[in-house]
Amino acid sequence: MTELFEFPSEPERPSELADGAIHVPGWLTLEQQAWIVGRFRTWTAGPVPIRAAKVRGHEMSVRTVCLGWHWQPYRYTREATDVNGQRVLPFPDWMVRLGRRALREAGYPDHQVSAYTPDTALANFYDESARMGMHQDRDEQTLAPIVSLSIGDACTFRFGNTEHRNRPYTDLRLRSGDLFVFGGASRLAYHGVTRVHPFTAPDGCGLDGADGRSAGRINITMRMTGLDG
Repeated sequence: MTELFEFPSEPERPSELADGAIHVPGWLTLEQQAWIVGRFRTWTAGPVPIRAAKVRGHEMSVRTVCLGWHWQPYRYTREATDVNGQRVLPFPDWMVRLGRRALREAGYPDHQVSAYTPDTALANFYDESARMGMHQDRDEQTLAPIVSLSIGDACTFRFGNTEHRNRPYTDLRLRSGDLFVFGGASRLAYHGVTRVHPFTAPDGCGLDGADGRSAGRINITMRMTGLDG
C-alpha cells in the first residue's frame, strides 16, 4: 500500500481560491482512488456503521463514517454514543503521511507540513440528492488545515468567507481525485456542497456506476482535533 502513494500523480497546477485555500485537480490517480474506496467499504462494515447524523433533530442527507474520533453535532467522542456506543476504528498511519503530502504539494511551508498530524477523518457519502449546507468546521480545538479528498461523482462545492454564509463565495467543481486544502486565514471559511452531478464518476475510480446508475460521491476530510485521550 505504501508504494501506491509514494509516487505522486501528475495533477494540474494548484490554484488558490483564497489565502490558505488550495485546489489541486487530479491529485489522486485512479488506482489510488479505487484503493481508498476499498478502505471506505471496510470502514462502513466496521464497529460503527455509516449513518446520517442528526442536526437539530433533522437527519443530514449526507451519510458519515468516522475514523479516530467520532463526530456528532457538535463534538468529538471516541465512542459513537449517538449510534451504537461502539468505539470507532483507529486513524490509520497512511492517512497521516497522505495528509502531510497533501499540505506539501498544496504549497504549505515545511514547518506546517512536519507538524501536521491529523487524528480524525470524516468519510462522507453523497448520493445524487445529497447536499451539505454552508457551515464552518469549528468543533476542533486547533486551527490546523483541513485536507479534503473527492472520489466518484463531481459536485459543486461552495467556498465562502469567514464572516457569514452569504456572498462573497466561489462555486467550484470538485471532481474525482481532486484535493482541496484549507487552513490559515481560510480555516474557518463557510463552505458546503450545493449539488452532486450524477454519472460523472470516471471509470476505474472504484465508484463508477453500473447498469446506468449514478455512482455517488465519497468525500474524506482529515483534521487535527487537538483532543487527548
